[in-house]
Amino acid sequence: MVDEALAKPGDSGQVVTEVIASLARLGLLRNSPNSFDEDVIAALAHFQQSRGLSATGILTRSTYRALEEARWRLGDRNLSVTPGSLMRGDDVTTLQQRLTEMGFDAGRIDGIYGPLTEVAVKEFQRQVGVSADGIVGVGTYKALIRLTGTVKGGAPSNLRDEYLVRRRGPALNGKVVVIDPSFGGAAKGSEAFGLNEAQIVLDVAQRLEGRLSALGVRTFLTRGKETNPSESERIDFANKSGADLVISLHLENHLNPLASGVATYYYGSDAHEIHSVVGEKLATLIQREISARTDLINCRTHARTWELLRLTKAPAVRVDLGYLTNEKDATKLARAAFRDTLAESLVVAIQRLYLAVEEDAATGTLSIADLRKAGLRK
Repeated sequence: MVDEALAKPGDSGQVVTEVIASLARLGLLRNSPNSFDEDVIAALAHFQQSRGLSATGILTRSTYRALEEARWRLGDRNLSVTPGSLMRGDDVTTLQQRLTEMGFDAGRIDGIYGPLTEVAVKEFQRQVGVSADGIVGVGTYKALIRLTGTVKGGAPSNLRDEYLVRRRGPALNGKVVVIDPSFGGAAKGSEAFGLNEAQIVLDVAQRLEGRLSALGVRTFLTRGKETNPSESERIDFANKSGADLVISLHLENHLNPLASGVATYYYGSDAHEIHSVVGEKLATLIQREISARTDLINCRTHARTWELLRLTKAPAVRVDLGYLTNEKDATKLARAAFRDTLAESLVVAIQRLYLAVEEDAATGTLSIADLRKAGLRK
């Protein structure tokens, strides 16, 4: 789950040259440096922030891939499903946005030309009278730029996501939640004060699993104590489980020991003005519940395009439950009672996602006992 670094400050070579050219093409670099210098680091951090990536200025594999995706504009190339290596790019994102605005279900706007997008393209092609082959070539492109959106009353993808949540009803019984504790096996993640990330988040995950199961939720953990699936394996597991929600649990670390607090992330990109409306709502509820029930510093919610958030079919959030490198946070996380509070906060936030406004309660006031009673009345 570690995003591999491809270059470091001072490096040169083909990869660095490609990155510099991409940043210049995007208007983020005025000069053309010969190496990975401070200007490149600053430009890269700006690009990362705009694309919903961690704004570190480090050239990681995910950043390199995002730069490649940013080069494409709709009409630059033919688009189609290519099994084994699906096409990615800003052109696909634009295509998905235009199809969605016109009422065609292209699935999540994720910039990946997959089967759902192909189905939407074929339906659009049939509607406009061009060959329904699922390939976005010149004829389909011209039809797309000629037509305008017809759906009114809010972003169609947002309306659809909210409808799916409401259709599932307010009770937790029968819902499916995948819980994804980070690292595992020999990979311990952050380590400090005699604690490690893998151990802490698995414990919180198991407490969360027990409470959700008691409320009738079908829960699945992506790993056990001795395993550390790859990110793609975790995503595949979540997608095959038929999950309603995916909750990924992590701890943070920082060279500055004063860095502390809880933060929650959901799928979204400022560059494309897209986000998961359900993911954002759940992230907000989780952040509020944990902040109300603990004294962890509220580091707010943030939109990100990390693969786990982007590629899961169900709304997904990542919760960083504190900084293990901060002594105060670590002391709290070491206590079983505190981890119980974190688990209860997560359960209540999940329930509040499904409650109608008139049935909801003030942040920090619902308990597991309240949820059990409510379940008996359904």
